[in-house]
Amino acid sequence: MQRKERNMIVGTGLAAIVAASITAADAQTTEEDGPRYQNETTLVRPDDYREWQFLSSGLGMTYEAEVPDFAGAESRPQRFQNVFVNRSSYGSFVETGAWPDGTIFVLEIRAAATEASINRAGRFQTELVALEAEVKDSRFPDGWAFFDFGRAGALSEVSEPLTGERVARCVECHTDHTAVERTFVQFYPTLLEVAREKGTLRPGFD
Repeated sequence: MQRKERNMIVGTGLAAIVAASITAADAQTTEEDGPRYQNETTLVRPDDYREWQFLSSGLGMTYEAEVPDFAGAESRPQRFQNVFVNRSSYGSFVETGAWPDGTIFVLEIRAAATEASINRAGRFQTELVALEAEVKDSRFPDGWAFFDFGRAGALSEVSEPLTGERVARCVECHTDHTAVERTFVQFYPTLLEVAREKGTLRPGFD
């Protein structure tokens, strides 16, 4: 066999090995960007969630029937609600209009302020208030689970799935009022268009 042919074979073999390594690394990254657990169902707090895909931010939103008068309600100040989702699940949704198993959302709640520096109008975000999560995972009986890591300054490293009356309210709201599966895609403008294109919006949201 000539040297040139041997070099071509060796080069092809190396290329295949490199390609396989990259594929394995990508698969590992995709797997690791989903929810991590202790004891099968205890969710580990994802501290890197701000490196995930940002979906939307709401200010002073409430799902209660009686909307409080925030203009004069010092007892219930407005909060920003920032929503993040792991990147691999975001990519899957863009392709299919549906959330894959292993999707994790983080709800970051932050305080709002009006006056600081040169600002004279509107509101901007300040310190962290609380952190929550929602997970789509077939390991849970309902296929979805909700978690609460507590308030800033005393955040838990892990969270058990919510149970009882508290989760019942979450499930009811996320079942009756969500545009895609159990997620409020109607409040995520870029994904709302994706769901409309893929035909995955629930009736009443199209």
